[in-house]
Amino acid sequence: MATGKIYTQLRTLKAQNKSGFAVLADPDKIAPADMQYLARLCNDAQVDYLFMGGSLLMAHQMELCIQRFKAESDIPVILFPGSPAQVTPYADALLYLTLISGRNPELLIGQHVMSAPQVKASGLEVISTGYIIIDGGIQTTVSYMSNAMPIPADKPEIALCTAWAGELQGKHIIYLDAGSGARTPVTEEMIRKVSAHIEIPLIVGGGILTPEKVYENCVAGANLVVVGNAIERDPLLIRDMAQAAKAAIQNPDNLGISKQNNTGQK
Repeated sequence: MATGKIYTQLRTLKAQNKSGFAVLADPDKIAPADMQYLARLCNDAQVDYLFMGGSLLMAHQMELCIQRFKAESDIPVILFPGSPAQVTPYADALLYLTLISGRNPELLIGQHVMSAPQVKASGLEVISTGYIIIDGGIQTTVSYMSNAMPIPADKPEIALCTAWAGELQGKHIIYLDAGSGARTPVTEEMIRKVSAHIEIPLIVGGGILTPEKVYENCVAGANLVVVGNAIERDPLLIRDMAQAAKAAIQNPDNLGISKQNNTGQK
């Protein structure tokens, strides 16, 4: 079981039925010069984590983006890599992704063998992640690059069995992702079903466009909600989305809690 600082924080959120909020920055879509502004917005909003990564990394400026962000913020930076090349010791932790919803051997073990020496030498907190792609209504970059068929959005039982498989294999967290640019996010029914029946933290991302959706995902059982595209279009959403995550208190029985009864709770 992972015992690093960031994983301990995620485990605490799970144990206390609470949620956090992470901003996803893609180095292919954001310039290093913009990281100072992003850091200040994240600081003001008390964002929990900055996720850094993308599916392609054509711009080769990830390390500089992280350095610029860290010059302005103490918020932990977690790598969300699309390939073994996306590893740098300038971050604080690494989501070591295994695509457990796919059947591509390269993303089950092949790329891990390639990246293991670099990961071991990096000194990063490594968080083994069972990564599950959910159909978001459109072929996303991650589904195309992984050559993986997403789990249908209306099949929460398949997502749960897949999450169970990851948990039983010793994964530290489960990540349900509809993908960047998804038309529809992961359903609350699926989040609720998976969260209620696993003992490890649950991360949810993809297609989340509003603070209300952040709130609803957290109430349904997401321990960490990750937003990227919506913030690229409107960075000022960061504050309201972070507040929405902190306002949500998950229902221990996973039956759902009305917004009226919980707005403003910490």
